[in-house]
Amino acid sequence: MSPTISWFLLILAGLFEVAWAVGLKYTEGFTRLWPSVGTVAAMIVSLALLGVAMKSLPMSTAYAVWVGVGAVGTAAIGIALLGDAASPPRLLSIGLIMAGIVGLKLSQ
Repeated sequence: MSPTISWFLLILAGLFEVAWAVGLKYTEGFTRLWPSVGTVAAMIVSLALLGVAMKSLPMSTAYAVWVGVGAVGTAAIGIALLGDAASPPRLLSIGLIMAGIVGLKLSQ
């Protein structure tokens, strides 16, 4: 598999990580059926895509980028849609995570 496809799948896996992280909020401890089903489905897709991407990307890079995309995306949705704080230190920290993701990509 080409590195470009692997990176695309890795970013997509990170977006599904965002989906399940946000979905967890709506499962109410996995007591609501449909939010729980959607969350578990997103978890499975996210991990499957991560596994496929890891076939041709270094494990340490793939995992770090997956977690980083998930963290940045989840934080952004929390700020934009759920009323989480958007303080300068928090935004700076999110920016540093993004810089780390870009750095890992550029160091390939």
